[in-house]
Formats: sequence, C-alpha cells, structure tokens
Amino acid sequence: METIALTTLLLPFIGALVVSLAPRQTAPMLSTVFALLATIATVALAAGFHASGSEVVDIPLLSAGQIALFGMTVDKISTLILFVVVFLGLLVALYSTGYLTRGNKEHPHDGSNRYYAFLLIFIGAMSGLVLSSTLLGQLLFFEITGGCSWALISYYQSEKSQHSAMKALLITHVGSLGLYLAAATLFLQTGTFALSALSQLNGSGALIVYGGILFAAWGKSAQLPLQAWLPDAMEAPTPVSAYLHAASMVKVGVYIFARAISEGGQIPEVIGWVGVTMATITLVYGFLMYLPQKDMKRLLAWSTISQLAWIFLALSMSIFGSKMAFNAGIVYIFNHAFAKSLFFLVAGALSYSCGTRMLPRLRGVMRTLPIAGIGFCVAALAITGVPPFNGFFSKFPLFAAGFDLSAQHPILLAVMILALVESVASFGWFIYWFGRVVPGEPSEEVAQAAPLPYAMKLVLGILVVMSLCSSLIAAAWIG
Repeated sequence: METIALTTLLLPFIGALVVSLAPRQTAPMLSTVFALLATIATVALAAGFHASGSEVVDIPLLSAGQIALFGMTVDKISTLILFVVVFLGLLVALYSTGYLTRGNKEHPHDGSNRYYAFLLIFIGAMSGLVLSSTLLGQLLFFEITGGCSWALISYYQSEKSQHSAMKALLITHVGSLGLYLAAATLFLQTGTFALSALSQLNGSGALIVYGGILFAAWGKSAQLPLQAWLPDAMEAPTPVSAYLHAASMVKVGVYIFARAISEGGQIPEVIGWVGVTMATITLVYGFLMYLPQKDMKRLLAWSTISQLAWIFLALSMSIFGSKMAFNAGIVYIFNHAFAKSLFFLVAGALSYSCGTRMLPRLRGVMRTLPIAGIGFCVAALAITGVPPFNGFFSKFPLFAAGFDLSAQHPILLAVMILALVESVASFGWFIYWFGRVVPGEPSEEVAQAAPLPYAMKLVLGILVVMSLCSSLIAAAWIG
C-alpha cells in the first residue's frame, strides 16, 4: 500500500516533467495518459485499503529524529477525497483536449505544454495535501496549489487574468498564515507536526491551532472575509475553473478543516460557533451576490461560495458532537465536486460552441446542443439538492443533524430555517435561468453553434451519470 500511495502522489509530478519536455502536439495526450494512470493508482490504493479491512495506515516519509515532518495517512476520508480530485483531474485533462483548440469560438487557442504541465502539478499537489499526515505536509502542498492556481488563472496572459491570478495568490496566501501559525503552535505544544497530535491540545493552544486552520480554510475556500478572489478567478480557461473552483483549489480549505476535526479530541466549542456564524453569513451573502450575475461562470463562482458555506456549516456543527453532520460535510465535498464541475463544463461547452457564456444571449440550447442542455438541467437540480440527484443526499443529513442539534442549541433552529430558505431560493433562481436558456427557439448565437468535440461530450456524459450516483459511492464508502 505504501508503494501504491507513493505512486499516486508522484505520477502527476513525473507526468508534468514529461509533458513540459514533450513536443507541443503530444502534450494533451500525454497529460491525459498520466492523469489516467494516477486515477488507476488511486483506485488501486482504495481497493488495497478495503482489502486490508479498512484499517487506517500511517506511512512515514521524512522525520528529523523523533519529529515526523512528512507522511501519508490512508483512511476512508483520504481515499474518498483522493479519488474525486484525481478522477476529476483526468476528466478535466480529457475535456481540455477538445476545449483548448482553434475550434473554440470564444478562445481559439491550442493548449500549450505549460497548461497541461501545471494541471498535472495541481493534481499531484492535491494528492499530497489529501494524503498528508502532518500539518507541515499540508502547508507545503497548500502553497504549491497556490502557485499552480496563479499560473493557470493567468494562463491567457491578458492584463485582467494576470491581475486576477495575483489577487487569488495574495488572498489565499494571507489565509495560509493561519496554517503557519497552527503548525508552529502544534509543534510548540506537542513537539510534533503530526495531525494525530491535535487530540493532545487543550486550552489556548487548541484555540490557536484550530482557529489558524479555520482561517486558512476560509482563504482557500473563498469564505468571508477572504472571498474576493474567487469570482475574478473566472478569467481562467473554463476547464481550469471547473477543476480549481469545484474539485480542488476551493476544496483544500474544507478538507483541511475536516481533517483537523477528524483527528481532534476536545475541540473548543467556540470554533464551532465561529464556523457556524461565518458559514451562515457567507451562505446568505453568496446567494445575494449571484442573483444579479449574467455571466454564467461568475454566477457559478458565487454559487460555489455559497455551496462551500454549506460544507463549513456541516463541519462546524460536527464540533458539537454530531457524527451525522461530519459525514454530511464529507459527502458534500465529494458530491458537490461532480455537480459543480458539470455546471462549469456546461458553461465551457456553451462558450466553445456559441462564443459566449452570457446567459441573456443563450436560448434554445436543447435543440442544438442537447448534451449541454441535459447537463445544465442535471447540474442545476443536483446543486440545489433535488432528489434523486447527489446534492439531495448531501443536504438531507445536514438538515437532519442541524435540527437534531437544535434541541441542545436552539439558535441552530434559526440557522437551519435560514439555510432551508436559501436552498429553495437557489432552486428557484437556477430553474429560472434553465427556463430562459435551455428550452425554446434558439437565439442567434445558439442557432450558429459549432458542434462539440467528442472528448467534451464524453466528459459531460460521465459527469451527468456521476451527479446521479456519486452519493451512492460516498455513502457505501463512508458507511
């Protein structure tokens, strides 16, 4: 299992080196092949973990004396989230082979080696962060993801994209200061960087460490007050937006918070209340901000901020002792990645074929681009939690846990009611745009739409299926 875990981690980095040195015309194929190999290794790791009785495996990699610096943890949480970040990396690489071509009406451009290499590095960095068993390891890969996001957001090299990339880098780096503080405090309190030592913390030390992790999580997951970078990051190529802002970059924050909670002992309740308060404020703020958006990607960006607030709400409530809330948060990370990636890649399909992603200019999509129309419908229903799509199986246990906890903490009843109102309102807003964009007579841009490449159609089809069945995978795995 140690060999498979190391292979999973190293394959994307090796692939990035190979792709950067290969002829330009082979870069798309090579990146897809290495992403596929990493996905196979991820599945093999999960299979080995299951075959061994699902016993947690800690793999030390580097120590200084008795101090663990870097290592890997293989358990139910890490294997589940590892699969989603690597598999979606594969789908994005495959989608990019069709999207980044001269046939793209919005951005006619053949993808460069730089694009595919940084995409593979990002997959590798996410793998390292998910598997890390130490705060120092998380910090290392946390910073690598920041560098990759800067390179990919600024990919088109326009003044606006470069400004947006720098904004993302600076704000998320401000967030990383919380992780630096948490790592230093953990070492001073326990003499190690291992996440397992979190259970030894108490008093002010626990407050500083968990507070630092929560602050860093807000930065990466674009929560108030560190949310400003995400909408501007839509200047990136749409496949990058799908990966960074649905499956990987923004999931760094909620994952490190979830991992800290899973390893912790007596977590100060004040951390839970701070998390619940900020998640509730961000939930409402994100919803209000995406109402006036006409650019489909910016609407999805603000929607992502709200959806991540749901995950923070679930994880924060788990600090009050609810295992159901914690599992709901983990399943939400998994399910949301597929549904939101589908929505972003539908936006990419529309911009590729129609030359625009401005919603008022799109109408009658189902007649000319049926796979995009179906994807729009499925993604909207999944994101807003309509059964039988995966979002429902994320939100239902969250509500169940919240209403159950409200017996001990009455204020949570108001939070749950507010969240329910936001969920229904989101459903109404997405269905409003579905009614304006998908059915009806095609608009001029849609009537003249170019056909989608096979690779893009295949990826959209896979994500439609996963938006239906990913919750079954997550529930079976988490138990």
